[in-house]
Amino acid sequence: MSVRPIVLLGDPRLRLKGLPVDTFGKFLHGLLDDMTDTMRHAPGVGLAAPQVGEALQACVIEVKDTLYELINPQIVRTSGDDRDLEGCLSLPGYYAYVTRREKVWVVAQNRNGKKIKVSGSGLLGRALQHELDHLDGKLFIDYLGSMDELIPVGSDDDDESGAADDEHPTHTREAAKVLA
Repeated sequence: MSVRPIVLLGDPRLRLKGLPVDTFGKFLHGLLDDMTDTMRHAPGVGLAAPQVGEALQACVIEVKDTLYELINPQIVRTSGDDRDLEGCLSLPGYYAYVTRREKVWVVAQNRNGKKIKVSGSGLLGRALQHELDHLDGKLFIDYLGSMDELIPVGSDDDDESGAADDEHPTHTREAAKVLA
């Protein structure tokens, strides 16, 4: 495993749509291992292959000590709406309020090509949507009306909710490392 450089906003590779994965061998396993190492080192909660320069439909997410490796993932069902803070490793130092679906159901393949199903709400649901967006060349800033909605990490807005920080792991100081 190795830590790879994370592709940053402005690099055209972030806007490429990931190609479907059809080979589940050594290259894919090494990529997933590197992505996990890179995500943990950043630190982040998720990382998509385009963020390390690979235009493939693959991402990793780690929430509550559970690692999800998703190949060719698709959201098959959603419910509700949820608005919370979100950050991205490809846009370090900023976060913003983004409205996403409250709960999502995803079908994908694991590193060996076996079909898997994952459902999530809260941080996992948000991370699933965020990372799957990366696989389509979409970034969280695409949901904003204006780049003026971005909040710099460390700004006075960080303390806007006080005690709520403990209740919302995607909130404030954690937002910058939450998602990739």
